[in-house]
Amino acid sequence: MDVAPFSLSLVVMGVAGCGKSSLGAALAAAERLPLIEGDDHHSPASLAKMRQGIALTDSDREGWLQTLGQLLQARPEGAVLTCSALKKSYRDRLRAACPALRFVYLDIDRVTAGQRVAARAGVHFFSAALVDSQFATLESPVGEPGVLRVDALAPLTTLQQQVSAWIIPAEAA
Repeated sequence: MDVAPFSLSLVVMGVAGCGKSSLGAALAAAERLPLIEGDDHHSPASLAKMRQGIALTDSDREGWLQTLGQLLQARPEGAVLTCSALKKSYRDRLRAACPALRFVYLDIDRVTAGQRVAARAGVHFFSAALVDSQFATLESPVGEPGVLRVDALAPLTTLQQQVSAWIIPAEAA
């Protein structure tokens, strides 16, 4: 009897500055999965708004979420996606595209997130002025199925190990 290959699709989510890209890359390498960097798929208009410190609207995110869902669907072997996924409706859109999708929520405080975003000014498109709007938009995923909350202030290696340990029961299922 052949066993179907294991497929894992994960979203590393949270507000700006929480460490999505770093953890996403570490998980993709550890789990030998492709990495989809959500920020790479924003429209030029959305990138311009964020550079100017203008928060994106649900309408601005519509096409972006559709693209991310399509990218997940195009990788049936699984993938790691970095995406803020701030609202439950955004997460539900991604779940609709990839029903077995799981989320890793990098929980961080407002002050530290602001400091991290300010420290990367000039290197990253995201304006530090938008950190407050990210927290205002955030609908915590804690309590939703398939969500692991981790402390964004923990060392990257610790975070990767926590997530990899969390997904092991899914691999055995």
